[in-house]
Amino acid sequence: MARLTVNSRRRCLEPVSLSPCAETVLRRISTEIMAKNKQKGKKHQNVFQVANKQSKPKSKTKPVKSSLKHINTLKQEKVENLNQIFSEVQRDMKSVSKSTAKESTGKTQISREKVQESVNVDGAAQLFSQL
Repeated sequence: MARLTVNSRRRCLEPVSLSPCAETVLRRISTEIMAKNKQKGKKHQNVFQVANKQSKPKSKTKPVKSSLKHINTLKQEKVENLNQIFSEVQRDMKSVSKSTAKESTGKTQISREKVQESVNVDGAAQLFSQL
């Protein structure tokens, strides 16, 4: 088998004769090199396709606007409900804080009055002796 080499002076291809052993070695090396360059898993895609055949099944489009409007209305309703609930909680907290403030001032006054009262030790001793 004759190989072609490039002659740099003439810029043309010249045939080169090789021994049969060298040719087999060259064939093995060239096939190994070509096999290494192949990419695994990549399939050859045809340039021409059948007109009626679809390569990938197309997914059906979904109505985006209507679903977004539905989601937005649900969110608005939830936000309104939460706002009402939190406003009621704030009112309750204000009323509770006012009532506890009144009660706390009353309790402190009562405790001062109890401290000011003198203890009747003689009466307690008589009641204790009756038991």
